[in-house]
Amino acid sequence: MVDNRYATALVIGSVLSLLATVYLSVAVGTQHWYQYSSPPVKREGSNASELRELREEFITGEFDEKAYSDTIFRLNGTLGLWWRCIRVPGQTHWFKEPDPKMETQCVSFTLPQQFIPKYKHPGNHNSEEDLLRTYLWRCQFLLPLVSLALVFLSGLVGVCACLCRSFTPTLGVGVLHLLAGLCTLGSVCCFLGVEGSLGWSLYLALISFPLQMMAAALFLWAARSHRKNYTRMTAYRVA
Repeated sequence: MVDNRYATALVIGSVLSLLATVYLSVAVGTQHWYQYSSPPVKREGSNASELRELREEFITGEFDEKAYSDTIFRLNGTLGLWWRCIRVPGQTHWFKEPDPKMETQCVSFTLPQQFIPKYKHPGNHNSEEDLLRTYLWRCQFLLPLVSLALVFLSGLVGVCACLCRSFTPTLGVGVLHLLAGLCTLGSVCCFLGVEGSLGWSLYLALISFPLQMMAAALFLWAARSHRKNYTRMTAYRVA
């Protein structure tokens, strides 16, 4: 028989875990971790032609860190874990419109592109590899996935505990949530070194961190307190 206090802690912890998972999943799937802005550029003459070439190169050109970073900055784009986006006018002959309607065009990072080394001089592949930026970039997209995987695994452990009517696996659920929260925090910290304005996707990931930690604390407290209470009851019965 489970005490009402422990049952309440499990329910609240499960709700917090679900909210954190939803927030983090939305953050991983969206492209607004960072937002870039630059002064408006006149879309006339040579400027219009140059911006049009930037857009075409961004969408269909070869992958180059310096090239897409400059384009994102000039065209007020956004950067996510798996997407890079720019703001462009919706019509084909957009440079002739005085105030064209803007729309977002995105290009996804492929898995091999995520593991491409970063260089101390972006765009110059002959320069020395920047190990710090390389591993920070990889941690940015790997840690949120690890966090979601740990929460999913803790959910499976919790379901098995319910089916087996055992309170013991709750400790493992708490530990998994604790590790997931640390992975989420690590991912957010890796993004703090990127130049640009914080986007709402990053804030969602940041919000999911304390939710995961609070869920972990509730699960760990419930498991520890229930174990102590069970030990005392067993000793009392033996006595």
